Amino acid sequence: MSDSKKWSTKMIAEGGIMIALATLLSYVKVYEAPQGGSITAGSMIPIMIFAIRWGVGPGIIVGGIYGVLQCILNPQVYHIAQFFLDYPLAFACLGFVGIFNFKREKYTTKDYIILIIGILLSVGGRFICHLLSGVIFFAEYAGGQNPWIYSAGYQMSYLLPEFIISSVVMSILLKPLSKLRK
Repeated sequence: MSDSKKWSTKMIAEGGIMIALATLLSYVKVYEAPQGGSITAGSMIPIMIFAIRWGVGPGIIVGGIYGVLQCILNPQVYHIAQFFLDYPLAFACLGFVGIFNFKREKYTTKDYIILIIGILLSVGGRFICHLLSGVIFFAEYAGGQNPWIYSAGYQMSYLLPEFIISSVVMSILLKPLSKLRK
């Protein structure tokens, strides 16, 4: 389905279910960083599945809504620009994985590599949003260290494991998900 088509009832319902599932998974924390961010039981995966099924545009919208919900449930907002960087924009980036189309019968190694690149693009977009927020709004936590290096290290401490978890689980789920109808 192209991004320009209207949202169907099924698409909206699936988006709501994926947001709810992502929210539930966000409460299963393996590690929680002291100033926000955590390693979860794959909380980004439902949003990524939605984006792969329905496309980049709907994935970005559902990711952004999920980000706003994350802020409502666990607010850590100090400035309006920081809110946009850390919540709707960062989580909207999860929709970028929707560039991958998985309507195939058989999958090759190349297909799995493209999937991982899509996940990297999604998590990378989220990383950039959090990195900028860290440098602009939380530089005082860096102490004497360069705020860019501090923020990059801090964001990587939880986003790299999240990327690995998402990549492994999405690679396992790719084949079964391709059999689902819209």
